[in-house]
Amino acid sequence: MSGRFLRVSCTDCGHETILFDRASSSISCSICGATLAISAGGKADLVGSTVVDVLE
Repeated sequence: MSGRFLRVSCTDCGHETILFDRASSSISCSICGATLAISAGGKADLVGSTVVDVLE
């Protein structure tokens, strides 16, 4: 099963960014620096963001 790209919104500042749902490292917001997702050994756990759209 392959991963997908997600458009997520930072819960702190509202900035939207695109990330891979199987990210192998932590991903931070480029505007405010908040952690958006952390690696969980498979799928990334979204900790400071919400999914806006799933890109196919």
